[in-house]
Amino acid sequence: MASELNINICIDVLDSAEELTQQEREAMEMAQQAASDAYAPYSNFLVGAALVLEDGTMFKGSNQENAAYPSGLCAERTALFAMSAHHPNKKIRMIAVTARRRSEQHFLPAMPCGACRQVMAEYEHKQHEAIPVLLQGPDGKFYRLRSVGDLLPFQFNKEHL
Repeated sequence: MASELNINICIDVLDSAEELTQQEREAMEMAQQAASDAYAPYSNFLVGAALVLEDGTMFKGSNQENAAYPSGLCAERTALFAMSAHHPNKKIRMIAVTARRRSEQHFLPAMPCGACRQVMAEYEHKQHEAIPVLLQGPDGKFYRLRSVGDLLPFQFNKEHL
């Protein structure tokens, strides 16, 4: 007889930036700045990500497109790979992500793609600690997740190899 598996994910929905902690606000501002630095001449969709490391260091990344699809890279992976190249043993305390259209100044909801979720999960698994995720939500709201696992409940990792 089949059984049922229920997965419950709790996401804090914050109504405005005033509800963010100071560190969350700074990370989101850095992600917004990173979005403005994106190289997105094809999609005109500017994505920015910011990482907060255990010592307070912040890293940013933006999406980088290329005419030879799929040679580009998303903002989240740009930030994670750059951070790991410079600080391979530091733990990540938070990831913030936002996006906007080049033709608009307001920021849009930004949800990491599947590849980014998998890479984020790899770093969470590597450090044996949850990495909270802060996402720009709709209408000035923000989504706070306690772990990358909330974005990708059934993760593939090195134990599966």
